[in-house]
Amino acid sequence: MPAYQKKDARAWAREHLVGCSAVTIPSYSADQKRLNEKGIRHDVALARKLGYSYTLLCSEVAITPEENAQFTAWARDTAGGQFGLFFHAAFGTLAENIEAAQLAEKAGADIVLLSYPPQFWPTTEQEIYDYTKSFCDATNLAVMLFPIPLWGFERVHPAGISVQLVRKLLQDCPNIVAIKSEQGFPLPAGLCEMYHHFRDEVVISSPIEGDAIPLMSLMKLQFSGTSNTQWMSDYYPRAFDLARRGEWEAAMELYWKVNPARNANGAAAGSYAPGTGVLNRSMWKYQDWLAGFNGGPLRAPAMRVPDRFMKSLRQGLVASGLPVTSDPDSAFMVGRHPC
Repeated sequence: MPAYQKKDARAWAREHLVGCSAVTIPSYSADQKRLNEKGIRHDVALARKLGYSYTLLCSEVAITPEENAQFTAWARDTAGGQFGLFFHAAFGTLAENIEAAQLAEKAGADIVLLSYPPQFWPTTEQEIYDYTKSFCDATNLAVMLFPIPLWGFERVHPAGISVQLVRKLLQDCPNIVAIKSEQGFPLPAGLCEMYHHFRDEVVISSPIEGDAIPLMSLMKLQFSGTSNTQWMSDYYPRAFDLARRGEWEAAMELYWKVNPARNANGAAAGSYAPGTGVLNRSMWKYQDWLAGFNGGPLRAPAMRVPDRFMKSLRQGLVASGLPVTSDPDSAFMVGRHPC
């Protein structure tokens, strides 16, 4: 059960939604028939060790609501009560997302990242409102709203989720506590607009570390997530904390040191994301493995990681002076804790 009542969710978030969130992709057994408990526990523990205060338990992979609840329970047991867990509402239908959220809440999730299913094809703002409010009404958990072009809502409004729609949702859904602000990505327009209108009502998050640190010279951001920045080890929690404490110049020194890794990540993601609207979780899993996380196989259907990007991502870490495994890429599909 959450550590707050639904009516108090925004006050809870203002106090506790602080720092950076990693993303934890579940690990599987070699035959892909069950979850890999040791691999999952390893990854959650490492994210916390690196200085992250939250992690998103990624469900945008082949996982059932029941398995996701087990994933959550192991993460909660591993991390303890002071580490935040995001439930990822990325299942195939509204009903399945509600079911999975209720199971995850019982298993120890703290907050929801609200995605929208690929088969959800709204043509009006009312449809987006109805889906969002139906989900929020059905969970006791705090919810992070997530406007981004991935959903295709630009057919409804150029921003995807407009200021007017956000305002109505905040008025009617008291458990919306934060906005992961990516309207107009890759430009920061959505972040600037959400910060301008809503920073006094809810927590405004920029998950893109390449934007967040520079913009913290102008904005007071308390939280950044969720994104796969943990592939750069402890760089991002350190830099974000420095910027929050007013040591922005020191944060920018760290920022520029990791620019080769940032550029490698951007080039790899830019090769597929704009044309597919889908994130390559296999690539994210590989990036994590480079930094000491478990790695290992994902269930089909899963995207592949071309060798050329494996090489460029590895070299990006090397050029940035960040930790990177010396293990050959062939070891990635086995994982550090196979079962």
